[in-house]
Amino acid sequence: MTTTDKTSRDGMAAGVERGERKMASAGKESNMKPTAPKLIRWAGLAALVAGIIFAGIQPIHPPDVLSSVTTGAWTIIMPLKLAMCLLFLIGIAGIYARQVEEAGWLGLSGFLLLSLCWWLQSAYVFAETFILPQLASAAPPFVVSFLGIASGDPGAMNIEPLPAIYSLGIGIPYMLGGLLFGVATLRAGILPRWPAGLLAFAATLTPAAALLPHEIQRLAAIPVALAIAWLGYALFSERPQHRDLA
Repeated sequence: MTTTDKTSRDGMAAGVERGERKMASAGKESNMKPTAPKLIRWAGLAALVAGIIFAGIQPIHPPDVLSSVTTGAWTIIMPLKLAMCLLFLIGIAGIYARQVEEAGWLGLSGFLLLSLCWWLQSAYVFAETFILPQLASAAPPFVVSFLGIASGDPGAMNIEPLPAIYSLGIGIPYMLGGLLFGVATLRAGILPRWPAGLLAFAATLTPAAALLPHEIQRLAAIPVALAIAWLGYALFSERPQHRDLA
């Protein structure tokens, strides 16, 4: 073998090695680059975690009374609720994005209503987490009245329009949004039908829960929580090759 041939072969080998390194680097960059399917998949994880928190806190939620807001249980559960609300906003957006074309206007309506519900709920939970404990001794009538918004037991202080906002901006969108979003997901046929049907059915029964004592009303939220967690799991565990999104 001549020196020229050896030099040529070494040059070719070095070129191949550089090409392989570039391809490996490009592959790593491609894997790290955020794409729509990846973001939607992680939104599914957000919905899963939010649903689990929503279901888990219902049986152990502190009573909506003045003495609760300064307890250790309140200090632990309220930040979890706030995180849950934010995760719901992300998760519902991902579920809708996965079926945006198939869900149609019905899906869009349900998505917007649920987003409004959890966006406003985040503000209320923020107040419960950071404001009410500070006012428990300074302004107990306000705390009692604020807690009465959710429990349906208004206190002596008039804090309108907060109760009306809660009813019109959270209660109704929660029920109607869950119904529309569940039906749209069922019709779209992209995600499993059972959790979609459960979401629509449980949301429809929400008004009936108002007839129950408040501490039992919370348990009526568990089917909705499980439905969204189930949809989130389906979205997170979905194989990339089964997706239509590029």
